[in-house]
Amino acid sequence: MGEHKGRTIPAAVAVRRAVAQLRELVGHEPESVIAVRRASHGWEMDIEVVELARTPESSSVLASYHVELDADGGLSGYHRTRRYTREQVDQPAGPVLHHR
Repeated sequence: MGEHKGRTIPAAVAVRRAVAQLRELVGHEPESVIAVRRASHGWEMDIEVVELARTPESSSVLASYHVELDADGGLSGYHRTRRYTREQVDQPAGPVLHHR
């Protein structure tokens, strides 16, 4: 399959390709890559995008996109997983335990 003959492109190359392709498809500037995972088909990653810049910046609207790349770095799928303002903070998944 492609020039890599069964090997997957390096993570840094995959990230650069994913950011460029997502920018072109959604028309907004990716701000950060928040997760990268090697997958059986290539790479999966989550990328934050500024969808609506506002002043103050804390009120800007961001979105998280889940992006999938094939082994050659071609975008095989993406979808928005979350939309939120910059000032929103994720809540912990469960109770926080404190040790003394």
